[in-house]
Amino acid sequence: MSTKSLLPVIAAALLGSVFPAMAQQPGADFPEGAGKAPVQAICGGCHEIGRLTAGYTPEGWRTVVRMMQNFGAPIPADQVATITDYLTKSFPEKPRPAAVIVPGPVEVNIKQFKVPTPGSRPHDPATAKDGTMYYASQLANQIGHVNPATGEIKEYKVNPQTGPHSLIEDNDGNVWYTGNFAGLIGKLDPKTGAVTEYKIPAPGAKDPHTIIKDKEGTLWFTAQVANKVGRINPKTGEIKIVTPPTANARPYGMAVNSKNEIYFVEFGTNKIATIDRNTMDIKEFTLPDPGARPRRISIATDDTIYYSDYARGYLGHLDPATGKVEEWQSPSGPKSQPYGQVFTKGAVWYNESGAKPNTIVRFDPQTKKFQSWAIPGGGDIVRNMVVNRDGNPITANSLVNEVGVVEIKGATN
Repeated sequence: MSTKSLLPVIAAALLGSVFPAMAQQPGADFPEGAGKAPVQAICGGCHEIGRLTAGYTPEGWRTVVRMMQNFGAPIPADQVATITDYLTKSFPEKPRPAAVIVPGPVEVNIKQFKVPTPGSRPHDPATAKDGTMYYASQLANQIGHVNPATGEIKEYKVNPQTGPHSLIEDNDGNVWYTGNFAGLIGKLDPKTGAVTEYKIPAPGAKDPHTIIKDKEGTLWFTAQVANKVGRINPKTGEIKIVTPPTANARPYGMAVNSKNEIYFVEFGTNKIATIDRNTMDIKEFTLPDPGARPRRISIATDDTIYYSDYARGYLGHLDPATGKVEEWQSPSGPKSQPYGQVFTKGAVWYNESGAKPNTIVRFDPQTKKFQSWAIPGGGDIVRNMVVNRDGNPITANSLVNEVGVVEIKGATN
């Protein structure tokens, strides 16, 4: 696939997934200005021009323009400043809920590491056995490696137009990733930089999304828009794909429990599902509110499930043994857009991606109380979280081109 043909896909992923209402606009009334003509000609030549009205901060627009350049948008060098200035002035960030910071007993230190390549769009993080971490540099076609102790960052190139999205370290130290723009699962050997690719053998499964590893080392992944869930044997590269019972379910975040059972959320509907590791049969649990849209998932020590209800601004809890569901409004309200999430040190930790600034939120299952912290520098947007060997959440912050560690220092359960 050519770079030009990929740009609409990239633009939809970048603008449409975060601002879906704006992404559906067929057009926009663009203000007059020095950059109007090149914006309409260059941006409109690759994707729906109405997507641009989503709005960003000045830093956000600089990042977005650089992202598009990374993937070959034909922006002349002498027009970059003009286009960026026009977009910044014409389409400022839309109002967002102010972050609600809730005090509490736990102390944290949030460390941020700036990614070397501008416009990388760090998407998902991954933890390594040695205590270091990786991140998927989606719009730079790279896998990044961070040593939090020294701040040293190394970037590995994957094949052009891959769009690495999610990643996981296997039992041998290889890093597996979903090629979100290329319909493949990739493997990086960090020792040599060698990349091996496994094409997904299903024509519709072009957008592999989240990837996880079960306790036997088998890899599992979702393909959101394609409405598929897949399994890959890391020893042979064999891939098997199945379709959830619900149409347009949009399988998204995944997790594995202590019994080696695989769960995933269905972002296109109000359901959470489990897939049998042997038969790949899928069982769905329906959440009570039809407007619920679970996006990420974590599993507690008792194997119950917490989920981020992105659409309604709730943290939810499902007991799959009984089907019982509990929900709590996230501190920053119904438009807080809870997103990346983990369960660690006796609590749920997640990001409010719609609040300004973004927050890290802790929920104590025993007391049913929240505590939250503003992410330094604004934080936009923590799409996924994982836990390092010290039990600390790891983040990748897409629009500010950073990865981070939430060092938990205070009292925990």
